[in-house]
Amino acid sequence: MNSYGPFPGARPRRLRTTPAMRRMVAETRLHPADLILPAFVREGITEPVPIQAMPGVVQHTRDTLRKAAVEALEAGVSGIMLFGVPEDAKKDAAGSAGTDPDGILQVAIRDVKAEVGDELVIMSDLCLDEFTDHGHCGVLTEDGRVDNDATLERYAEMAQVQADAGVHVVAPSGMMDGQVRVIRDALDTIGKEDVSILAYTAKYSSAFYGPFREAVGSSLQGDRKTYQQDPANLRESMRELALDLEEGADMVMVKPTGPYLDVLAKVAEAVDVPVAAYQISGEYAMVEAAAEKGWIDRDKAILETLTGIRRAGAQMILTYWATEVARNLSRTV
Repeated sequence: MNSYGPFPGARPRRLRTTPAMRRMVAETRLHPADLILPAFVREGITEPVPIQAMPGVVQHTRDTLRKAAVEALEAGVSGIMLFGVPEDAKKDAAGSAGTDPDGILQVAIRDVKAEVGDELVIMSDLCLDEFTDHGHCGVLTEDGRVDNDATLERYAEMAQVQADAGVHVVAPSGMMDGQVRVIRDALDTIGKEDVSILAYTAKYSSAFYGPFREAVGSSLQGDRKTYQQDPANLRESMRELALDLEEGADMVMVKPTGPYLDVLAKVAEAVDVPVAAYQISGEYAMVEAAAEKGWIDRDKAILETLTGIRRAGAQMILTYWATEVARNLSRTV
């Protein structure tokens, strides 16, 4: 007894006493195989172009993209998500470069496939926004609205040319109603039953996409609030989830992550398919900017954010730090 009563019998701090103890009892473990590297490849450049709002990230040439894919593979990263950036002159209202077999994204898929084969999962963004002169994720009606069903026809074409180029996974990110079913049918029609669909199930209209628009040279005027989800809504995500699964999604994703960990956790609890999360450009930029100012410990902050995403239920994490973090983890795993 002390003057304030009995000493505690239960002492959770006993399990925090040393690094070895903390490692042994850790409930969540981050592994290189959990990570997927998003990468941008730009048409018509001979040197990588730094993305100012994302220190350390570049728009790749075809050659440097091949190198980045090999580095990711060697670090233990599981996949690479490819985004194509066409020359401005090739953008049009229909996003024609997105369905051109010789468009930059299809060429990049073939390049990476030739370099790493099936050892790295090659994923491709399936959306029109990089390729349209108006910057929206679909084709527009005469009065400027995104035409859902006309866009689905374009997505079907995109899925087929990406599959023909050798992609393992297509990732429709446009948030069009019915996109998963149309893409699944389009792939099956050409005998590409083995190509998987990673559905952007809960993609919110977010302020944190800002740096990404620089990364893909976006031409967007206005916003995407009529098709991306309202940040205020959670039940809506569960409805989107049910529809994507019914339509044949092989994997599902929540994007962004930081402000939506509750959504991620609820999705992960509800499904028996793999769940991904995309730590987006603004989340990356905030950590890098604060670290540059000396306000936070960069490496510890990166690991903490990724561990939090993993703890919330993500089995796969798309992050621009994928290769760097995988290398660091490989030294300790």
